[in-house]
Amino acid sequence: WLMSDNMHHQWLLLAACFWVIFMFMVASKFITLTFKDPDGYSAKQEPLILTAMTKVEEVHVPERKHWPEEFQPTGKGFSGNLIRQPLVHMERLELLRNVCRDTALRNLSHTAVSKFVLDRIFVCDKHKILFCQTPKVGNTQWKKVLIVLNGAFSSIEEIPENIVHDHEKNGLPRLSSFSDSEIKKRLNLYFKFFIVRDPFERLISAFKDKFVHNPRFEPWYRHEIAPGIIRKYRKNRTETKGLQFEDFVRYLGDPNHRWLDVQFGDHIIHWVTYVELCAPCEIAYSVIGHHETLEDDAPYILKAAGIDHLVSYPTIPPGITVYNKTKVERYFSGISKRDIRRLYARFEGDFKLFGYREPDFLLN
Repeated sequence: WLMSDNMHHQWLLLAACFWVIFMFMVASKFITLTFKDPDGYSAKQEPLILTAMTKVEEVHVPERKHWPEEFQPTGKGFSGNLIRQPLVHMERLELLRNVCRDTALRNLSHTAVSKFVLDRIFVCDKHKILFCQTPKVGNTQWKKVLIVLNGAFSSIEEIPENIVHDHEKNGLPRLSSFSDSEIKKRLNLYFKFFIVRDPFERLISAFKDKFVHNPRFEPWYRHEIAPGIIRKYRKNRTETKGLQFEDFVRYLGDPNHRWLDVQFGDHIIHWVTYVELCAPCEIAYSVIGHHETLEDDAPYILKAAGIDHLVSYPTIPPGITVYNKTKVERYFSGISKRDIRRLYARFEGDFKLFGYREPDFLLN
């Protein structure tokens, strides 16, 4: 009887062990299925393919193995020619694609990939990176990053400030300096990015920097460009004060502003639209950073480009990237609704393409 009882207990213990093992296997399988791909948001997720559109025609990209080694994509974030992105960056690119397809905004969202655009794009061949410059959005710091990556200096701290924008000494070639075939290869295969910020706040920054503070090494803004705007757009000609923000807004919102732009030359890059600078509907950018979230976007861009182990984005002073609604409203408070609406009409493409809201003072 005792032996029979012991065998019964042994069988119960053995069954319990099998049950525990079975439950462990089920749980293990569940965990594997649940956490297998933490970056996958949907089984139907469309990957970002690093191809470019030039002259509004899709450029066919052969399979990677057919390209010479020097044009192979690089970077930790790549899998072939794909890059996984957090949801916020995927949403930005999806919004961009949708607005680019909006025929009602075509005149505000599309531009030719001209020499003017190619002049704005800086090249880092060593790490297969293209950076489109959008002035007044912290571009000086990104230039420093690329200067270090190109090997002109070993660290950001060593770069003299007067070298950063000296394109004969900073070691940053422009995309326009290459042949057509070399340009196309880089546009199709390199990691491409640029930074945006609220369009109206950017215009305020450009006005303050070029016409109020006016660095000594840029006298033409105050002594040549400002008088040209005043002569054309100041209502009260008896006023002798320097260029006012109201004059600047009236100039930018004029549908016939281009005749002055031609006279001002490339100096207008500080206030022309992102569309005119970077052709975002024609070039398939990998990432679009926002100045307002630069603390998160800068490390992400470095990691996605596969260079986070080589260089860091310079420290961002606290609060410098925060959208200052009060400042924007103050600058526009004395300007007529008509002039503000004309200004918005010119920059509407930038607002819509990059998800910026129409200002409240235009809606009231």
